[in-house]
Amino acid sequence: MARYIGPKTKISRKFGEPLFGADKSLEKKNYPPGQHGVNKRRQKKSEYAIQLMEKQKAKYIYGILEKQFRNLFEKANRSKGITGEVLLQLCESRLDNLVYRMGIAKSRSGARQLVSHAHILVNGEVCNIASRLIKVGETISVRERSKSLLVIEDSLSTNESVSEWITWDSSTMTGTYNAIPNRDQIQENIKEQLIVELYSK
Repeated sequence: MARYIGPKTKISRKFGEPLFGADKSLEKKNYPPGQHGVNKRRQKKSEYAIQLMEKQKAKYIYGILEKQFRNLFEKANRSKGITGEVLLQLCESRLDNLVYRMGIAKSRSGARQLVSHAHILVNGEVCNIASRLIKVGETISVRERSKSLLVIEDSLSTNESVSEWITWDSSTMTGTYNAIPNRDQIQENIKEQLIVELYSK
């Protein structure tokens, strides 16, 4: 499966925020990458450039490539409700994202690896498709033989809280997707209306 494996701090510096979680390097170099860095005079961005950057930021945050992201947009566009909000809700309902939200993995890329290596169950059955859209009421759990994995134990031990639309039972390592999150419950700094405007051109 194709995925972004390049330097993450460089991408975060480009957007000026930690897209992939806490980043000590970003704190030290909180200016754009490149030879001239903070001293480089940047031209005023066009409307298209601003919209494109917002789409790229959303794709990097959720770890989704262009074709999948466009498919999600088209699905959101056909759905009832506000297109941009539905788009983010679809991104949040992906299996890899929910594994991350439940604290089973420290990052979405880590969650994708756990899913692809068959460590995760959906409704009691192994699922290795990270992009699977989970429906409300479905359960996600750690495979019995995988519960002792150090990476999972470490992630769960440092997990502070689970999103309010999800319930998590630490004794059985099982979580339930209880409800589609409202826009104000999705904390990612994404201006989804700019993405809608870009795709609507």
